[in-house]
Amino acid sequence: MVRVPLTPEERQRGERFGALLRQARGDRSMVDVAAAAGVSAETLRKIETGRAPTPAFFTVAALAYALGLSLDDLVAACAEGVEDTDRGVQAVSA
Repeated sequence: MVRVPLTPEERQRGERFGALLRQARGDRSMVDVAAAAGVSAETLRKIETGRAPTPAFFTVAALAYALGLSLDDLVAACAEGVEDTDRGVQAVSA
């Protein structure tokens, strides 16, 4: 199966998501947060650096829980500036 290349917008959204996770992690080590979420430190490193811009939903949910973030807040922060083509409205960060 061939993976469709990511669009520039998808890559930017992945970078925003990674930056948000790094900020939320604060002084906690990557290893501690990854262990709390049940993912490898390498997976978290790839997500935080934007090398894995489209992580699986359950990975996102586990990281959100480990960091005390709501999924709604993550969506709002990561969708900033991205047009919602289904409804034709501009997504706004909260």
